[in-house]
Amino acid sequence: MLLSRATWRPKEAPNSSAGVFAAVPAASVPTVGSSRTMKIHHIPCLEDNYSYLYSPPVIDDATKEAAVVDPVEPEKVVQAAQEHSASIKLVLTTHHHWDHAGGNEKMKELIPGIKVYGGSVDNVKGCTDKVENGDKIALGKDTSILALHTPCHTKGHISFYVTATEGEDPAVFTGDTLFIAGCGKFFEGTAEQMYQSLCVTLGSLPKPTRVYCGHEYTVKNLQFALTVEPDNAKIQQKLSWAQNQRQKGLPTIPSTIAEELETNPFMRADLPEVQERAGCKSPVEALRLIRERKDKWRG
Repeated sequence: MLLSRATWRPKEAPNSSAGVFAAVPAASVPTVGSSRTMKIHHIPCLEDNYSYLYSPPVIDDATKEAAVVDPVEPEKVVQAAQEHSASIKLVLTTHHHWDHAGGNEKMKELIPGIKVYGGSVDNVKGCTDKVENGDKIALGKDTSILALHTPCHTKGHISFYVTATEGEDPAVFTGDTLFIAGCGKFFEGTAEQMYQSLCVTLGSLPKPTRVYCGHEYTVKNLQFALTVEPDNAKIQQKLSWAQNQRQKGLPTIPSTIAEELETNPFMRADLPEVQERAGCKSPVEALRLIRERKDKWRG
C-alpha cells in the first residue's frame, strides 16, 4: 500500500546559518500532478520500515526512470513501480542491516542488470556499485543524487541527497542516521561521528530539504524529545500533529531540516539550554548523554 505524503509545517523557520551547502529560499510543495515534480512514494514494509520509490521530474512520460531506497520487500516495491508506470533503474541502499539491504539480491533477480548502490565500507548485500562521500549518481535528465557519508549507526552508512528541477525543494534519504525527532543507535560508531553526521553534514543541508528516514518512529521520538525540552512548543505542536497522522493511518514523513533543527534534541545539542538539560557543556557530550537516556527510556 502506498501512503500519501503529508508534511507538518512549523509556524516559523529557524534563522539561517552557514554550512556546507548554500541556503536556498523556502518553496511550497510542488503539485503532485506536475510532469516536472519530484515524486517520492512511501512503501510501508515489515513492521515499521519505509522503502521509497523515487521518480525524478520527466519531460518524456515514455521514460519514467525511478530509483528505490532500501527495498526490503522487493515484490511490493516492483508492484508499486508498476502502479506508477515507473521503470526502476537503480537501488540506493543506506546501510547493510537486513531490514534495509535484505531485498537487494531479489531485486537483482526481478530486474536483471539493475545497479545497487551502497557505502564502500559497509559491506552492503548485493551491492554492484560502491559509493564514497561526495560521489554523484545520475538518474533521468535533471536529477543529481549525492552520496553523503553519515556514519555511526553503521561505519559506512550513506544518506542520499537528491536535487532535481530549479525551484523545487531537495530531499534526503537518511536511513537510520536521522529519524524524525531522533537518531539511530550508535551500533558501530561514536557520539563524535553522530554529531558530525547529524549536526554538520545533514544539518548543513538547505533548510527546506525534505527528510525521508527509514522507520516510522516519530511519535515515540517526539514524546522522548519532550523529556529533554518540556517547554518546547514546536515539539508539542508536532507531537499532536504526528499522533493525528498515525490515527488516520498516514505517515509522519517527510520532515524538513528546518523542522528537525527546531524539534530534534540530537540536532539541537549545540544549544546551551539543551546541554544544560543533559547536564554538560559540550554538544558532543550532550548528544551522547541524550542518546544514552533514550536507550534506557521506556515511554
